Amino acid sequence: MRNMQMSLAPRRAVAALAALLLAGSVAACGNSDTGSEGGGDNEKIVMGFSQVGAESGWRTANSTSVKEAAAEAGIELKFDDAQQKQENQIKAIRNYIQQKVDVIAFSPVVESGWDTVLKEAKDAGIPVILTDRAVDSADKSLYKTFLGSDFVKEGRLSGEWLVENSKDATGDVNIVELQGTTGSAPANDRKEGFAAAIAADPKLKVIASQSGDFTRAGGKQVMEQFLKAHPKIDVLFAHNDDMGLGALEAITAAGKTPGKDITIITIDAVKDGMQALADGKFNFIAECSPLLGPQLMELAKKVHAGEEVPARVETEETTFTQEQAKAALPTRKY
Repeated sequence: MRNMQMSLAPRRAVAALAALLLAGSVAACGNSDTGSEGGGDNEKIVMGFSQVGAESGWRTANSTSVKEAAAEAGIELKFDDAQQKQENQIKAIRNYIQQKVDVIAFSPVVESGWDTVLKEAKDAGIPVILTDRAVDSADKSLYKTFLGSDFVKEGRLSGEWLVENSKDATGDVNIVELQGTTGSAPANDRKEGFAAAIAADPKLKVIASQSGDFTRAGGKQVMEQFLKAHPKIDVLFAHNDDMGLGALEAITAAGKTPGKDITIITIDAVKDGMQALADGKFNFIAECSPLLGPQLMELAKKVHAGEEVPARVETEETTFTQEQAKAALPTRKY
């Protein structure tokens, strides 16, 4: 009997050790599950971000906001500049799918033509966030949310200001319009909102409308053409500050005084535009904030964790007159 008890002792010791090791293993697995989906506390979310390009001061500020917010949030960012070409963005998104990133975010160059590549991302189980610009896909399940501005509202606010400030004008008020990139959401929506607002006053007439591609050089070139073709221009509505700033050069070169001879309305409110407004060269700006980075990173964390997010998240924005621009400039971040 004693020999049997002695022979059982090592077996009991081995069993106790095995139980201890198993408990430790379970505890370790439990710790790994407390982190983000698919990894531990220290596992970084990887985001693939495709930017439109660097066509304006607004876009540069937007890219900086995204990069800084990603670093602060501990998110690994794979950043791509599409140089304003849709084919480059589609290629970048497919690369992100192949790399099996956790989240894809992008600001679409144009509204149409995204369904195929967005379905590829959905089939791969990678959530997509639209930033700044929307797409016209009928299938809303192809992306999780849109983060950005209400472009129609920006155009409408610009038009409403003009209606209010043209009440005492006699005769037709001739307007020229510098549109953004053809087919892009901000260009389409800002044009729509502005047109709807000025329809309240029949003397407000858009006599020419052409794309300046959201660039300063494009704004200057198209404004030069407008000035040659139309002897009487009363108002310029530019879809962003950069095109308006380019137009300033053309207006000045033509011997006219911007802000006086030609009323100038723009959208964005970047520093250079705000300075032009404070100096009286612009007359009104509707804000479109580029500082979307922090909100984007919060949304990325939520969709990666499988949480529900709103279908649309809008940024808070305002409008500026000359005096308001002077007051805001000292603390302006972009």
